[in-house]
Amino acid sequence: MRAIVKKSRAEGIAVAPPSKSVAHRLLIAAGLSKGQSRINNLSFSEDIKATISCLEALGARVTKTQKGVLVEGADVKKARSASLFCNESGSTLRFFVPLCLLSNEVMRLSGAGKLLSRPLSVYEDICQKQGLLFMKDKQGLQVQGPLQAGKFVVPGDISSQFMTGLLFALPLLEKDSVLKILPPFESASYLDLTVQALERFGIEIKRESHFDCRIPGNQSYKPQCVRVEGDYSNAAFLSALGELDGKVNVQGLWKYSLQGDSVYPQYFRKIKAGEWPIDLSDCPDLGPILFTIAAADGKGAHFIGTRRLKIKESDRANAMKEELEKFGAKLTIEENEVIVHPAKLHAPSESLSSHNDHRIAMSLAVLGTRYGAEIDGAEAVNKSFPEFWELLRSLKVEVQLHAMD
Repeated sequence: MRAIVKKSRAEGIAVAPPSKSVAHRLLIAAGLSKGQSRINNLSFSEDIKATISCLEALGARVTKTQKGVLVEGADVKKARSASLFCNESGSTLRFFVPLCLLSNEVMRLSGAGKLLSRPLSVYEDICQKQGLLFMKDKQGLQVQGPLQAGKFVVPGDISSQFMTGLLFALPLLEKDSVLKILPPFESASYLDLTVQALERFGIEIKRESHFDCRIPGNQSYKPQCVRVEGDYSNAAFLSALGELDGKVNVQGLWKYSLQGDSVYPQYFRKIKAGEWPIDLSDCPDLGPILFTIAAADGKGAHFIGTRRLKIKESDRANAMKEELEKFGAKLTIEENEVIVHPAKLHAPSESLSSHNDHRIAMSLAVLGTRYGAEIDGAEAVNKSFPEFWELLRSLKVEVQLHAMD
């Protein structure tokens, strides 16, 4: 699908969509509970639908309601051999591998796009040490438990999703476990979100230090009625419209949220004030829109902690360099830093590509409100924010969507 964004002045009130990161965690905790939970304020993005599908594959029952879902939990330790399709959701894949390892049946996990090329070495090492099946091929991943309690040492600079996956599973084992995170610990805020979700469902995680958790075994998830909070990650695109000539009031965000991307208003101000470098190690998902704001501002910016942008839905730093340079921007990409140089932008003379990445599509749309843009692969927003294009229209942005041959 191609999105044609005309030069427009965004204006109005926008309600932040539900947090995808929080929704994943609440859904899984509900799916592990003994009884029925209710989750309200849920957006059925492609990633969330993948997590629901995987829960159902392991025996949970999920029923849509007017405001969200009802989840009847399952005993995943008794799950029969199943196939779990994670689509393009890295969170879903990494959260469910340890849950699959709770069963002594062979479980198959598959995905779409670049999903299976994203690192899984942490789980492979654990399976190798415990003598468990971990076999990856072109069709996907096969694993077989049962996982045993113990000490799990995990590098902190690959993805916090590995820690989250383990924290979901370890409380269900009979004995206590220890999770030790090796520094540097990046995206630590996502682990805070996980612990918060687990505690809401009656699970105790003992944080003995920033790098160490003790997880008591033989615990049970308790069903709850919960509401998904607003998403700072996607709200950043809406607020960015106000940074580019628009006047947008974003509502529905929790002031005291643990989401790492809640720093985006502060980072917008830093770009404007020339307070660099800006560290993205705890909020890599903000990279594309921050690069966009820096380019549009004309003065550029210097970002560090960008290494993990390579292993997202696309190689985000290089993809943004390719697309922003069509507007006249100049970027330098290093191993762990991105420099957006001062430059005067102009309307692009060729179509843009989303690189099948939702955050790139939305970043380019924001810039398109100032210069105009034609974005191929516009359907990429369905991964996290399927309402994005309609919401832009509600903010008086002229958007046309066309099918592509």
